[in-house]
Amino acid sequence: MSKYVPQKIERHRVVSLLDQMAEQRIIEARDRGDFDDLPGQGQRQLLEDDSLVPEHLRAAYRMLRNAGYLPPEMQIRREVKEVEDLLAQIPLDDEAGRDRARRRLELLRLQLAEGRGRRSSAIWMESAYHLRILERMGGERGR
Repeated sequence: MSKYVPQKIERHRVVSLLDQMAEQRIIEARDRGDFDDLPGQGQRQLLEDDSLVPEHLRAAYRMLRNAGYLPPEMQIRREVKEVEDLLAQIPLDDEAGRDRARRRLELLRLQLAEGRGRRSSAIWMESAYHLRILERMGGERGR
């Protein structure tokens, strides 16, 4: 136990030293004007918060996000938002359209809940069952 603590402290000192060296180089580059005329200079930078992603997965998630991929839950959430927006735009007298949108929204919410472990995933593994639900919703496929 006593050997572990000094190693941990030593690692912290090395990281701290590297942070200080990096900070010093940034200050020197700023003073030389190396950062002048960069895109977004003087504007607030929008940084993505990945604090809820485990540290060992952050680089992979960032690469997938930059390539346009989303985790399945986020894809479903995006689709839920799109269907909610669509439902708000469907005229009140279009009951058939509103009913289809509501059924699609309910299916998406069920899928979202299933993804969180609230439902048995075995039912969604049955592709015939899944297709029957989609067919009853007006022939939507591929979701």
